[in-house]
Amino acid sequence: MSKPKILIVDDKPENLKALRKVLEDLDIELVEATSGNDALKATLRHDFVLALIDIQMPEMDGYELAGILREEEKTAHLPFIFISAVYKDNLFIFKGYENGAFSFITKPFQPEILINKVKFFIEKHQQEVALYELNEELQNSNKELEAFSYSVSHDLRAPLRAINGYAEILNEDYGSKLDDEGKRIIDIIRDNATRMGILIDVLLSFSRLGRKEIQMTEIDMNKMIEEVMVELNKSTTHNAKIKIGKLHEVKADYGLLRQVMINLISNAVKYSSKKKNPVVEISSEEKNGEIIFSVKDNGAGFDMRYADKLFGVFQRLHSQDEFEGTGVGLAIVQRIISRHEGKSWAEGTVNEGAVFYFSIIKN
Repeated sequence: MSKPKILIVDDKPENLKALRKVLEDLDIELVEATSGNDALKATLRHDFVLALIDIQMPEMDGYELAGILREEEKTAHLPFIFISAVYKDNLFIFKGYENGAFSFITKPFQPEILINKVKFFIEKHQQEVALYELNEELQNSNKELEAFSYSVSHDLRAPLRAINGYAEILNEDYGSKLDDEGKRIIDIIRDNATRMGILIDVLLSFSRLGRKEIQMTEIDMNKMIEEVMVELNKSTTHNAKIKIGKLHEVKADYGLLRQVMINLISNAVKYSSKKKNPVVEISSEEKNGEIIFSVKDNGAGFDMRYADKLFGVFQRLHSQDEFEGTGVGLAIVQRIISRHEGKSWAEGTVNEGAVFYFSIIKN
């Protein structure tokens, strides 16, 4: 990595020499300029992290130089420190800050003060560079993820369609020649191909959540739950008693939060479906500047020793034979709530039920 470059501007060579002496122990490269014009030429050839500018110079003083630097795109955000004996008058201080100065140092100055100020701006620059590199990595990772999603969406679906298609042909054209075991195997092939397609869909949905832009809006949660229940009752046959309390309104992304409630309520209905009198309770409370929502059921429950696995992708505490599912629903819940800067967690007891919570920061 190249050394950070600092521009020092002063019309007196002895002052430039003094500045170089003070800063000699820092791991930096100093570029000298004895006039405003020389300084402007230097900015064309170099990328500086900081400029130390003397105010009192002939032809073009420090204020004029600063004004020009601020107007140029390359140096519009370049931090600089004015170094001058002309500092005690508040008018000069105001003029300096008006021209974009980040700091002042008066002559004569203590070397430690200048060194510390220079170190501060070097560290600030290094942090900005590191942040830029991290953003570049993130953008590259997103591009790779998008490429992977495209591959999954198109390349993996093709063989699944072929498997399903040939299984269908086999069943239609040769079904009469197959015994019961052969027909059973064809059904297994088709069922698993369909399940694989569903897994691909939910995995793609999960991967896209991190890139979806959050659209914040005021949400009437009771009204949302009514819509969720209409959808759930159409898609799922159940006899669960749904108890909905008076829910707090929140500010969040409507579509994403709706998906959270669909996932949690459908899970509660599913895992309580084997109870004689299944009950699902939905409530909320305000606590420590957050609105905490809960979805409680009296179903299968879970062992708290494995609670940390609940929100992982493809993590399930029950077999497919017991309860159908993809193992991604709760991972989606956690991803959505995390993007709202909230938390999600659960409590449960085996054969007694479970409660799933999530928090949203109060408006």
